[in-house]
Amino acid sequence: MKKIFLFLFLIFSFSPIFSQTLKIEKVEPPNWWTGMKWNNIQLMIYGENLNGISAKFSDSRIKIKKIHTPENSSYAFIDIKIPDRLPSGDYKLELRNGSGKASIDFPVYQREKGIRHQGFSGNDIIYLLMPDRFANGDHANDSISGYYDSMQRIPNEWRFGGDIQGMIDKLDYLKDLGVTAVWATPLVENNTFRSYHGYSATDFYNTDPRLGSNQLYKKYVDEAHKRGIKVILDHVANHFSDNHPWMRNLPMKNWINGSIEDHLPANHHKMIFTDPYADSSTIKHVERGWFVRDMVDINQENLFVQNYIIQNTIWWVEFSGLDGIREDTHPYNNQKFIASWAKAILDEFPTLNIVGEVWTGESDFLAAYQRDTFLKKNFNTHLPSLTDFGLRDVLIDFVSGRGGLYKVFNVIAKDFLFTDPSQLVTFVDNHDLERVMYYANGNVDKVKLAYVIMMTTRGIPSVFYGSEIGMTGGRGHGVLRAPFPGGFPSDKQNGFEKSGRSDFENEFFNFIRNLIHIRKSHSAFINGKLIHYPPVSDVYYYFREDGNRKFLIVINGNEKEALVDLNPVKHRIGEKTSLIELITNSKRILESDLILKMNPLSAGIFMIE
Repeated sequence: MKKIFLFLFLIFSFSPIFSQTLKIEKVEPPNWWTGMKWNNIQLMIYGENLNGISAKFSDSRIKIKKIHTPENSSYAFIDIKIPDRLPSGDYKLELRNGSGKASIDFPVYQREKGIRHQGFSGNDIIYLLMPDRFANGDHANDSISGYYDSMQRIPNEWRFGGDIQGMIDKLDYLKDLGVTAVWATPLVENNTFRSYHGYSATDFYNTDPRLGSNQLYKKYVDEAHKRGIKVILDHVANHFSDNHPWMRNLPMKNWINGSIEDHLPANHHKMIFTDPYADSSTIKHVERGWFVRDMVDINQENLFVQNYIIQNTIWWVEFSGLDGIREDTHPYNNQKFIASWAKAILDEFPTLNIVGEVWTGESDFLAAYQRDTFLKKNFNTHLPSLTDFGLRDVLIDFVSGRGGLYKVFNVIAKDFLFTDPSQLVTFVDNHDLERVMYYANGNVDKVKLAYVIMMTTRGIPSVFYGSEIGMTGGRGHGVLRAPFPGGFPSDKQNGFEKSGRSDFENEFFNFIRNLIHIRKSHSAFINGKLIHYPPVSDVYYYFREDGNRKFLIVINGNEKEALVDLNPVKHRIGEKTSLIELITNSKRILESDLILKMNPLSAGIFMIE
């Protein structure tokens, strides 16, 4: 009897039939398309006992090029090639391991046609919103089993319930405002604490169910396109949540930089990559440091990680048909990799645009991050667009009383550092910085001047949700990201409707909408020539002109009336004396002395007839 038990024990312990059961849990990417330039795909297989596998597809036209099996048998990587003319369908991928066998369907689709991948430019007005804080269109997904945020009991840090359906419901509001592109903060699953902001992914291929679904996101893109509104994806390549399933079972030992217990802290010296005297150890610290402790720094020197990030980005763009990308925390990425990432995305989608978040207000450091920079040899990010923190900082200094308009002139005068300053995304506030109304401390007139400059100078203007109705917010992320009034069931007012706004909110909304209309109606503000002059006594004026029209913009930053002497620019005005002021839609006659009277803290956008 003992011999029988020993025999059975040996069979169950060493036979691959019983101890090496092969299992496939999922494959990433979950599908692909024919006709893509990126047709050599690296499949990431999740499962059990994946070591020593062989693989084949049910259709021999899909070629297995190479199989990679890391030390962790819960993962395998399979390089395949998808032929251009492969018919749409589900293709069975079969894996074998000794006597074990498992299979999974891998769909291959034809690429969709229509309005897709449009890019964004100075023709556009971008609207930045945080889905959870914008509008709740589906109350059924406010609470999802298995998704719990420990910050729910902390005021202003909890989830408010906004979602993709709410974003769809408010597209007509955005169209009425004049918005032509929407940048929503990340929508991928964030099953972790303080999850509302979206920057701590726990699944890179699926929308957070509290916001909606992948198919609903695709519908949102389609609905936006129907209204002439483009969609910008907020993408994070640098880090992911410490609650991601990877952290319970890393695919490879070097999948991340360091560990929860032992890692480099963040290093915020973004100028290091163009510093000719920088030491390589400092560069590595910036690239490998963890942004915060709960945001794990992924190892972008790992070739499998590189493929994963590039393919994931291509997948979202092709799946949804979106138009542009905003790349989060760009300088914290491995710069060699993130440059190759941008190049791969733009090679696949040449009409797309990518704006990199580079949080520095110093133009000389910022400019080096724009593609084809001449500021440093052998450094090319391939980024067409950058966030213009330089202009934002001096506009905030102006509205808060810390600086005058000469600082605005000075930043714009440094545009020679950029390869294309028209591609700078301009803004006065965003989801990381206190709102412009907060800094102005009640001085609405100064805020209006900041918006006039932003809407009439070079670049691509961006408006932060709620700022168009004068939301003030407060200090700290939870407060400045306050929910949009009217987007949630318990709201007592509705900022989305004229009847629900206060007199002040309507007046400010109309002011911003009018500025947007003025910009969109005249090509000179979009791609016309900019000629500006050093401010004198805090009066700043400049011209925008193209072959169609010539405009004079005058900003009086004083709290008293200004008499602006235009004799120094008589050669630009010529003999024309009739001016149409576009903000008030009124006519002004320029007298022979060329003195223009400007009210305190006022702006004029004058079309020269």
